[in-house]
Amino acid sequence: MPKSAKAKATEHVPPPLPEPLAVPVADAHTHLDMQQGTVEEALAKATAVGVPRLVQIGCDVARAHWAVKVAAEHPEAIWAAVALHPNEAPRIETEEGQGALDAALAEIAELAKAPQVRAIGETGLDYYRTGPDGVAAQQRSFRAHLRLAKELDKALVIHDRDAHADVLRILKEEGAPRRTVFHCYSGDAAMAETCAAEGYFMSFAGNVTFASAQPLRDALAVAPPELLLVETDAPFLTPAPFRGRPNAPYLIPVTLRAMAEVKGMDEAELGRHVAANTERAFG
Repeated sequence: MPKSAKAKATEHVPPPLPEPLAVPVADAHTHLDMQQGTVEEALAKATAVGVPRLVQIGCDVARAHWAVKVAAEHPEAIWAAVALHPNEAPRIETEEGQGALDAALAEIAELAKAPQVRAIGETGLDYYRTGPDGVAAQQRSFRAHLRLAKELDKALVIHDRDAHADVLRILKEEGAPRRTVFHCYSGDAAMAETCAAEGYFMSFAGNVTFASAQPLRDALAVAPPELLLVETDAPFLTPAPFRGRPNAPYLIPVTLRAMAEVKGMDEAELGRHVAANTERAFG
């Protein structure tokens, strides 16, 4: 269906600031380097609504360098995570060869030693955008990141799209790190119960508010509060009612309030859980 004139007029307009949260929480996964405005502007708007901390994701070598740099410049507000995105691994191997993928993984491993890097991610598997030919490179890259997270005792941040069984299998085969986070959780309620049994954190993004996302809400309903995180994945996955407009860390309150409603919890109670969980995962 064609967009209305009103929708077209607002699609590039940032949503308004929501009411501040009663309990401050962090944005567990964001991409400031892909968003509008400056880092300082993003941090100021987020802090104003009760989001004083965020995890900046570097998902290729260049973005990983940027994440480490910006976290060093804003130690009070930004933690970094570094990795090769699942789709990046087969791209490097196809375009530059296996040696180039090994070199990129080695560079990520060196960056990961920085104290402001609190996680290895986002890594994992994505069978939606990468076909069968890329599976081997993705799985090799995922295993390398997983081992790095254990070696450095840092959180592992997982991107899992259309690959649930293989992600869970590889975690079991390798032995999961002490802190494992499913970013933008995309499984069903049965998988949420599996993750809970293993002690994996489940981080929910704005897509949990989408009308079509009842399976996500069913998963959230059974996920223990002690394992929940909240994220934007900005500039992607802007929560309803602002879907289609730019996402940013300051919209965390919209998603957290929707999560609290699904859980049948008071916003502040869920906020306290999420704040404590974020500290356990990344602190």
